[in-house]
Amino acid sequence: MAADELETLVGFLEFQRATFAWKCQGLDAAQLQARVAASSMTLGGMIKHLARAEDSWFAWFLRGLEPIPPWDEVDWDGDWNKPDHREPEQLRRLWHDTVDRSRVLLGEALAEGARTRWRDAPMKTGPRVCGGSSAT
Repeated sequence: MAADELETLVGFLEFQRATFAWKCQGLDAAQLQARVAASSMTLGGMIKHLARAEDSWFAWFLRGLEPIPPWDEVDWDGDWNKPDHREPEQLRRLWHDTVDRSRVLLGEALAEGARTRWRDAPMKTGPRVCGGSSAT
């Protein structure tokens, strides 16, 4: 099998997305809010975090778009540690919808020539995926 750098990267990202979706499939609210050992992280928190990371990288970094709800008012510490009272299917839908949006945004960027532009573009800083302040 032969693939270029972009196809390899997108293929690996899709594999990671599919693996995460499979691991969270069918879990109920209690299972999504369970903590393991000394960690305060939950799978529900990870679902929200990965949805936010998708939006941060593909909407903000790649396309230069401002965060949309619910990402425009995210409590980074709460993202991982506070219980989310949405139904499990609503939480999974949030992530799936964000992944779908990321795919569209990537497709638009590639159609506009991002494949060649992105490598030469200076790194831009902004909303951090893992918390803290941002700098431009």
